[in-house]
Amino acid sequence: MKIVDLELYHSSIPLHTPFKTALRTVTIAESIVVKITCDNGITGWGEAPPTHVITGESLASIHYAMDKVLRPVIIDASLCSYAAVFARLEKAITGNTSAKAAVDMALYDCLAQAAEQPLYQYLGGYRSQIENDYTVSVNETEQMEQDAKLYKENGFRILKVKVGKDPAEKDIERVAAIRKAAGEDVLIRLDANQGWTAKEAVKAITQMEELGLNLELVEQPVPAHDVQALKYITERTTTPIMADEAVFSTQDACRVLEMGAADLINIKLMKSGGIHQAIKIANLAQDFGVSCMVGSMIETKLGITAAAHFAASHPAVTRFDFDAPLMLSDDILEGGIQYQGKGNQITFSNQSGLGIKSVKKAYLQTIKREGSW
Repeated sequence: MKIVDLELYHSSIPLHTPFKTALRTVTIAESIVVKITCDNGITGWGEAPPTHVITGESLASIHYAMDKVLRPVIIDASLCSYAAVFARLEKAITGNTSAKAAVDMALYDCLAQAAEQPLYQYLGGYRSQIENDYTVSVNETEQMEQDAKLYKENGFRILKVKVGKDPAEKDIERVAAIRKAAGEDVLIRLDANQGWTAKEAVKAITQMEELGLNLELVEQPVPAHDVQALKYITERTTTPIMADEAVFSTQDACRVLEMGAADLINIKLMKSGGIHQAIKIANLAQDFGVSCMVGSMIETKLGITAAAHFAASHPAVTRFDFDAPLMLSDDILEGGIQYQGKGNQITFSNQSGLGIKSVKKAYLQTIKREGSW
């Protein structure tokens, strides 16, 4: 099965409600979509959103990496030797993890279709249904309280609350209000998006523990580079601490795991460079007895479908954060993962690969090879 073509598209879909974190506010979901075609007629799809504040990538850099660097690496390559293809993909360019991830997921889509299996089964088939959370964006306390009530009414048992944009005292007020509004039967996980210092984090988390706010976990409370600070917090709080932006690669994961710097790891395909590398990170975590969550950037259901298939396939992954498509004004796909109810449960079709029937042309603008940004 030889790769014969790689096509690129630009997609843009408005969010129905702005997504706000300590790092940024997003109103439009943009991405570069890739379509890979093999000589047997199989086609695979992938997606890469620009997330400047996390991966450092823009639409232009993703386009360049895919078109000028990754395309020559994979065209005419045989997926019968897919391990060699993924190795070349990883070595072709430093960084550019989202660009690599989009190509990687398209290749896995092709491989699973050739095997006539849904991707999650091709990767191991550990589970066939997963429970999703919903994110409460950073807003004024009253708005966050109302949002939490709405999401609970919509059937979500797990809320991911964004904090870290304002002084920690304000965040404690917000979380207390959300806990009161949501009740004790809802799991609350906090994501500070690197917004606190180590001492601020310890103080805030300790106070929330003393108030009985019963947090499931706190995600990436300090800047990504400061693994010592992450360890400082982990050792001084009883609430589990999750590393997110601190872990892009297997090397990052090794450092965090060997230091005991976090209790949990959040794997995202856009950080790891795709499924092939994400599997390695999950395997490392499993060896250390550490559980993982799989999340995403602001992606359409295309990228989330690939992430969900990976997450469902691995026993080390116990938490799932796939609400991004639910924030969009429309769905880019026919097919892919299936959201049940209001989106709190995710199931998989019996279709092979990612199960994509088609990508809606209304949201795809062809990028010609000679085009520029």
